[in-house]
Amino acid sequence: MDATSSAEPLDESPLTQQQIQGLKHFKTLLPLFHRLHEVGCGRDKAGNRELFFDGYCSSVMLYLLNPLISSMRSLQQALMLPNVARKLGVKRFSLGSFSEAQAVFEPQRLLEIIKELGAQARPLARDPRLSQLKQTLTLVDGTVLRGLVRLVEAGVADKPSGKKKPAGVSQAAHGWRLHTQLELDAIAPCRIDVTRGIAGDNHESHVLRRALESGRCYVFDSGVVNRLLFDDIHAIHSTYVGRIRETSVFEVLEEKLLSDQALAQNVVRDAIVNLGVAGSTPMNHKVRIVAVQVTPHPRRTRKGPASTRTSDLVLIATNLLDLEPELIALIYLYRYTIELFFRLFKHLLGMRHLLSQKKNGVEIQTYLAVIACLLIGLQTGRRPDKRTVEMMAWYLLGLATDQDVIDHLNKPDNRGVKLRARKEAMKKLGL
Repeated sequence: MDATSSAEPLDESPLTQQQIQGLKHFKTLLPLFHRLHEVGCGRDKAGNRELFFDGYCSSVMLYLLNPLISSMRSLQQALMLPNVARKLGVKRFSLGSFSEAQAVFEPQRLLEIIKELGAQARPLARDPRLSQLKQTLTLVDGTVLRGLVRLVEAGVADKPSGKKKPAGVSQAAHGWRLHTQLELDAIAPCRIDVTRGIAGDNHESHVLRRALESGRCYVFDSGVVNRLLFDDIHAIHSTYVGRIRETSVFEVLEEKLLSDQALAQNVVRDAIVNLGVAGSTPMNHKVRIVAVQVTPHPRRTRKGPASTRTSDLVLIATNLLDLEPELIALIYLYRYTIELFFRLFKHLLGMRHLLSQKKNGVEIQTYLAVIACLLIGLQTGRRPDKRTVEMMAWYLLGLATDQDVIDHLNKPDNRGVKLRARKEAMKKLGL
């Protein structure tokens, strides 16, 4: 069953010509898409294909960038407008042909366009203290794309008959997972691997091990941690900064004295350790543990905040032995940048609704969403956030002018000042 055959809203209001604005922005992309025109045409012996790869990409990009297009049927309707069809060079398609065409397209060809656009983007600002790090800071994490079709498969196809689901395995394990690598000073990810579920070879640590490159500093959370992964990263002359579980077992070889600067940043321990239980295979390098004291937050559940709380101690493992411990803590703190990217990616760029459940279709939509991030970043000079994407949407609808966008981009970012002022006020009130 494909997503194109699932239920669609029946009460969608017809789109007007004025609502499909901003097509001039496709002038940047259409020449790049044209090179894909012949992809997948090898088996078209009759020569009667009407939906080509470049047209498919243009259609999906229109869906991603226009907030009024929320489904396959509204995308069909938009392509019935003469101005849209003429400028994009795409005719109205049937749901069946759209679904079948994905099987013959090659998503990897879009990586060429991502690389080309990424080369035009200027590096974003970063904390000057990170200049001490010689490798490229690469944030690693994964996210699951939810959908009705996956939930059905999780409950029927992938679940062994008569057996309960293993403890710790959620329905998310059966969905499409995006294993993402995001360079800290880049607008969009440098790599996304799409897998079905997270079991076996598709586990996050195994996917990352297959994609390792030298000259990088990989930053990740405890879900990726693996002793073999640590050894592999060190063996290719890269580094890592990753959180390990509070229950992790290690033998302390050397305790380091903490400086006043480290203590001021809530660092409570800095030690060289043997990671793993006694008698386990020794690792091929020294591992350093930096412990940071943090404010615990209540665990949130579907029924509201739970009474149990997370630990107030974060253990960070790394093979960076010479950097100050407070800088190690800062590097790990930047990992949350990728969480903000996922929020933009899924909530604001239409990735919460998949136009296809086939692997090719999911990869194409994913890579085109990355291209959309790059396009917005090149136009604005910053990593897309919620307000910037909203402003671009108003602009694409013709409701915001060029000057409105310029004024938004020139607006000073004083969120940090406001947060600090609020924190000081709450402290004075004793809250």
